[in-house]
Amino acid sequence: MHKTIDPTILYFGTPVALISTLNPDGSTNLAPMSSAWWLGWSCMLGLGKMGQTSDNLIRTRECVINLPSEDLVTHVDRLALTTGKDPVPDLKRQWGYRHEADKFGIAGFTEVASESVAPPRVLECPVQMEGIVHDFRSFGKNVNANVFEVHIVKLHVDETLLVGNGACPHIDPVRWRPLMMSFCRFFGLGGEVHSSRLAESDFMKFVTRGTTPQTDDSSRTSEQRS
Repeated sequence: MHKTIDPTILYFGTPVALISTLNPDGSTNLAPMSSAWWLGWSCMLGLGKMGQTSDNLIRTRECVINLPSEDLVTHVDRLALTTGKDPVPDLKRQWGYRHEADKFGIAGFTEVASESVAPPRVLECPVQMEGIVHDFRSFGKNVNANVFEVHIVKLHVDETLLVGNGACPHIDPVRWRPLMMSFCRFFGLGGEVHSSRLAESDFMKFVTRGTTPQTDDSSRTSEQRS
């Protein structure tokens, strides 16, 4: 039996991402978040307007989306309740946030230069995506947030996670152990629970070639519709 509720937080979460951006003085900001999803080579990020990361993305239009594995959880947790904003916004201060200028240092991460954007990558993260902000807007009702559409221009993946030879290797989902967040708590992945017909279908052939097949009716010609 289901029950209608009004919880204090409605946040199912996604894989944890560490967003690296450049501050106005040229220093690096690093922010953990878990409101992200991908479709093809585009990513949507949901970020609070009070954070430095949101300001940096609007100003510079560049970032790196670093995905930590579950074994990096203690490093990620060191960034909790920290902000690159100085002074700290009053509301965030009430929540217990403090200003930290050296986010890489307190987390124990290493900066490594990117190839296509100015913000650095996180060396320890097995997946690193250099991105350009295509668009952004305010998001949500009664939520002080922005949503950013980021186009991935360069993808770096730890070789130990890759399978397949030739020009199109792909990430093995069995080897990839992302750090997940659900209702503000950290989790890892369990084992595969069932085989996937989608993963074994021709859809994956399109994805491997770097294109996304159109599935809505608008992709069909007038001749096909008739």
